[in-house]
Amino acid sequence: MSTNQPAPAAADHADGAPDARRLRTILIAVCVALAAVVASVSGLNVAQPDLAVEFGASQNTILWIINIYTLTLSALLLPLGAVGDRLGRKPMLITGLVVFGVAGTVAGLAPSAGVMLGARVLSGVGAAMIMPITLAVITSTFPEQERGKAIGVWTGVAGGGGILGMFLSAALVDTAGWRYLFVLPVVLVVVALALALRAVPNSREHLGHSFDAVGALASALAVVGLILVLQEGPERGWSAPVTLISLAVGIVAAGWFVAWELRRRDASLLDVRLFRERGLAGGSITLLVVFGVQAGIFVVLFPFFQAVLGWSGLLSTLALMPMAVAMMASSGLAPRLAARIHARSTMAVGIALAGAGLALMALVVSVDGGYPSILPGMLAMGVGMGLSMTPSTEAITGSLPRERQGVASALNDVTREFGTALGVALLGSLLSAGYRRAIDGRLDGVPRRTADTAREGVANALEAAPGAGSHARQLVRAAQQSFVEGWQQAMWAGVAVMGALLLLVLLRGPEDTGPATAADTGTDPDAEAAGALSTH
Repeated sequence: MSTNQPAPAAADHADGAPDARRLRTILIAVCVALAAVVASVSGLNVAQPDLAVEFGASQNTILWIINIYTLTLSALLLPLGAVGDRLGRKPMLITGLVVFGVAGTVAGLAPSAGVMLGARVLSGVGAAMIMPITLAVITSTFPEQERGKAIGVWTGVAGGGGILGMFLSAALVDTAGWRYLFVLPVVLVVVALALALRAVPNSREHLGHSFDAVGALASALAVVGLILVLQEGPERGWSAPVTLISLAVGIVAAGWFVAWELRRRDASLLDVRLFRERGLAGGSITLLVVFGVQAGIFVVLFPFFQAVLGWSGLLSTLALMPMAVAMMASSGLAPRLAARIHARSTMAVGIALAGAGLALMALVVSVDGGYPSILPGMLAMGVGMGLSMTPSTEAITGSLPRERQGVASALNDVTREFGTALGVALLGSLLSAGYRRAIDGRLDGVPRRTADTAREGVANALEAAPGAGSHARQLVRAAQQSFVEGWQQAMWAGVAVMGALLLLVLLRGPEDTGPATAADTGTDPDAEAAGALSTH
């Protein structure tokens, strides 16, 4: 069953076809809304010490304040994406922006950790209403010949917006205080709200069946269980009761979801039969792996910048900006490249570039080489990820019919969030294990208590170094060298994963329908490039 060319759906569109200027305003509105959501995913990471002091909270509580947002967002993406398809995408977007803005304001004024937790849960609800609708508005509003370019812009914001948000968050914490972290998302929400009210058209789909409440519940439980495993496993241990219980809940709920959706068939929340299609399966797996590797790399890069190079949090986030810029630029270029060499080839080029970037970093990284030793690899990774993300997103949204674009967008977002959690857990664990193995042989003469502390991580080793007496400098150097060796193991693991993904895409990637030339399409590529998204 192929739905790569969605059949016309029964839908209400409150307005006629938007003109070029309005299309640009719509794209700005949804990208600003998306930026607010993405920036809030990682923004609080830079303020962990400040939150602990302010609320007198434990590290576990602080991690819950940070992670509960992602957990709520991921769990509700599919159900709320489907609700938006039914009730209207514009009302869902407006409601989500209001909820998100109110929650951000409460979080910024929170007097206690409990209030902050509640505000973060509410922020997650609002974000789950916003995020799938932003992409669904693009896929349901933009003409086909301009949709790829708009998705490229959206993908660039989704991929690079997190890095930009981290930089601005670090700047705000350093210059103004952690409460100002919530000013940026609230301001972005106000701007997006004003633009959405004025420009975003409403659309809703008429589906001849009831809402799949059972599927929504099963999907939420499965996502919560599986992501909780990846969040709690590295912190509490992979054999801890909470980790094992979460794993059991996630697996059982996932099985229940698949069985129920197969039973509901065309009336399901997500027709899992569509995963037999190369576009949906290939696009989903590519996004899962690419975002997982990206998130895992960030876990490696930040300790390298701070503990090995001795940089501040602000300078460390600034060091990631070249990678973010490269990613956003290549995301915008990906649709043009795909029009010439096809989506599967574009994805393959991007994956190969990203893998080459990882290999380059693994080969040349060193304590003495510093930032210049990893910058070329970071740039290659940024370009490669941008090239692979845009056609993957198009493959997912193009595999589901028009009336399910909210669900398609939500699936795209869930895949990103799950990949992020998976990459952080696995590459972070590989880095930690590699570091411990490497430092064990470098602690001769170091006092036992100090050596035990040093084995916990490079930051712990640097903190404990003054207690090592005459071995202090040796311990610092040993910790930094061991971290680099652990880094290399994590990078090579990423190279292996990207290599496997490249083979999968080459063999089972989205099917190419034929050369996208002017002769085939009847259009002039230069004239097409000057369409509604041009700036003239």
